[in-house]
Amino acid sequence: MTFTPVSKHAIVVGAGMGGLAAAAAVSGHFERVTVLERDALPLTASSRPGTPQDNHLHVLLIYGQRALGELFPGFADDLARAGAVPIRLNLDFREELPGFDPFFPQRDMGWVFYAMSRPLLEFVAQRNLQKLSNIAMRDGCRALQIVAGKDGSAIGVRLETNDRSVETLPADLVIDASRRGALSLSFLEATGRPRPERTDIGIDLTYVTTTFAVPEGSRNWKAVVTMPEIPASSTTGYLVSVEGNRWIAVISERHIEMPSADPDEFMGRMQQLRTSTIYDAIKCAKRLDGIHRFSTPENSWQHFERVADFPRGLLPIGDAICRFNPIYGQGMTVAAREACILKVLLTKWAGATDPLAGLGQAFLSAIQPLIADAWSQSAIPDFAHPHTRGEPPAGLDNSLRFGKGLLHLAGRDPAVHQLMIGVRQLIKPRSALGDPELVRRVTSLQEYREGRSPLKSHF
Repeated sequence: MTFTPVSKHAIVVGAGMGGLAAAAAVSGHFERVTVLERDALPLTASSRPGTPQDNHLHVLLIYGQRALGELFPGFADDLARAGAVPIRLNLDFREELPGFDPFFPQRDMGWVFYAMSRPLLEFVAQRNLQKLSNIAMRDGCRALQIVAGKDGSAIGVRLETNDRSVETLPADLVIDASRRGALSLSFLEATGRPRPERTDIGIDLTYVTTTFAVPEGSRNWKAVVTMPEIPASSTTGYLVSVEGNRWIAVISERHIEMPSADPDEFMGRMQQLRTSTIYDAIKCAKRLDGIHRFSTPENSWQHFERVADFPRGLLPIGDAICRFNPIYGQGMTVAAREACILKVLLTKWAGATDPLAGLGQAFLSAIQPLIADAWSQSAIPDFAHPHTRGEPPAGLDNSLRFGKGLLHLAGRDPAVHQLMIGVRQLIKPRSALGDPELVRRVTSLQEYREGRSPLKSHF
């Protein structure tokens, strides 16, 4: 690797997708990069204790796949070679929505994303990272605290190894890619800075997952989602092809007690979905795994960008800043794109006298539009559920009504369909849906469907 480093040593805390992407982003700008991970990293694509939700369905959106391709050239090909399943949007995807069973037509958008288990995705990223000569992966190391210098800057990490020995590892930059950003929050308090303001949306989401062997037989889809009639129900079903000729089957629901791990109960709940597509597919299939359960009470956005005098040498990223509702698949994509933004900033500032001065503030400012766009996209459907807690987005009712009209227009117009999918995949910003002509057409069609006006030409 040939590069001009901006500094000597960067530490990344956490070897999840956010941490792996961040390590790749800074690898071309530091002489050494050390990734600290509490778990023992597996030698194959397998689960680990530090990610108790990794048995569940994870989605890497198109925008995230492209971001990882920028950080790890050829990443999509690596996924394919590892067994990830290519899915053509929207041709291989059956989307069952109230009034659309399925959404039709299933057009080919010209985009391919890969479906895989989270362990496979992380394993492929780890292998790519380990090819870089200046990267050190230290597993079995628990980060205890971020060390503060006399000026209140971050200067290293105090860690504990599996043999209970404690050491302090100095660094010029500490990237906190832990799940909740606890290290960054503790560091701010220890250096006399306030905790960041936080925005929460209480979703009380539970999801239950297992895997099946894909039986023989032809079908015109590789993934199915069955959506409920909101607000009468929140029960959603997913069935997605992944590596190893397997299906991951998921049931998600809101504001209920955690379901049991009984396989018969799982099948019974699948049978109660709004359509029978998923149940019919798995009722005679061989189950390969136990029933895995997980819950998440809230989406949480910590506004580090509002902290005055943000400390030099500290950089939270990914889930340490914002935890999204997992059913929309935004978390890993946003983290990967944040890493790309960090890489661009470091490249831009490489020739500066002090390239790390103000890096934290600049990074946190630069990623706000990305986070805000993904957050707003999930907040609107989240607040369609009446028991969701928090402050609803302004104009919620109009946004929900617009979404219904947009869906019907997308069924008629391939260009609108492509735009809608592009926004969902974060390829396009949500602001693209605010085009005045598009708004006029959606409004006209929705008013007609509600019986409030005749259908105008060129709706």
